[in-house]
Amino acid sequence: MRRRALLRTLRAIPVLSAATLLAATGCSAQNSGSSAVKGLTTVTLALDWTPNTNHTGIYVAQQLGWFKDAGIDLKIVPYGSTAPETLIANHKADFGISYQEGITTARSAGQDITSVYAVTQKTDVTVAVRADRSDITSPKDLDGKTYAGFGAAYERPLLQKVIRDAGGKGDFKQVTLNTSAYAALYAGKADFAMPMPTWEGLEAKLSGRPLKNFQLSDYGFPAIYSTLIASSDQYLKKNPAVAKKFLAAVNKGYQYAAKNPDKASDLLIKANSSVLTNTELVKQSERLLAKEYYRASDGTIGGQSAKRWQAFADFEYKAGLLADANGKKLTKAPDTSAFFTTTYLPGQ
Repeated sequence: MRRRALLRTLRAIPVLSAATLLAATGCSAQNSGSSAVKGLTTVTLALDWTPNTNHTGIYVAQQLGWFKDAGIDLKIVPYGSTAPETLIANHKADFGISYQEGITTARSAGQDITSVYAVTQKTDVTVAVRADRSDITSPKDLDGKTYAGFGAAYERPLLQKVIRDAGGKGDFKQVTLNTSAYAALYAGKADFAMPMPTWEGLEAKLSGRPLKNFQLSDYGFPAIYSTLIASSDQYLKKNPAVAKKFLAAVNKGYQYAAKNPDKASDLLIKANSSVLTNTELVKQSERLLAKEYYRASDGTIGGQSAKRWQAFADFEYKAGLLADANGKKLTKAPDTSAFFTTTYLPGQ
């Protein structure tokens, strides 16, 4: 479950042919059409990676029959060579798992994609070093060190901001990961990386190679939504009732996961037993997400704030990372008020 955000840099989502997209998904978006399954409305959701604990609420709702109770036949589209953002923006998937950087980049480029639900409220990525690195006690100590990343455009400016905020210069070397972050650090290939504490961080600990983490928000970087559920304006406008029912079931699933992490992880594993073979890792990940990540400071789940969206877009604009549909850098920071919506959440 290595962070998909770092594996893909979406400068501008390509408009692919319908044939290409259909081949990638095996189906097209079913805009409020009735399914042959007991008259249910088919809804497609594209995954961003193999099933993992970021997806728990969705699988809980599916396993417990809450989508069917809402009149929905949920079709989960496995992750393939086509990113969920591309499928959504080209209206070949109704919903998909995404992340704030991907949506900010795509929406700035004029693509039809909108965040509708925040799975995680706390930034699920940290700057990490080996736990035994006594010479690194702050990000400022990373000057001159080697960073192992995935080549995403925002990695360097993000790390420079964190290092400079801690009192350093922001000068470091960079290599591309071809293994897990903690493996690269313990093999001496790099000094620091940006793993997910809810997966690689736990995996490192369980393997006897623990990490020491620096939270991005402690060093001036704006908090971000690391895992989101997105849709398109076109789908939402055509199917507002279905969208509300879908998100009500999703929200019920994540509420259950937040209250019952062990039972929720069992349901996730049951639905994906061939993929999730390290059950202890899954359970520990679910417990951590339930304890620190699913809920906002006010205890709510799924919500999003305009302030957080704008702060991250402002950072990306200042770093020169945002471009329009023609690939030209934006001349002003985008207004992110349309990048997300809470209209379809329960109670709205």
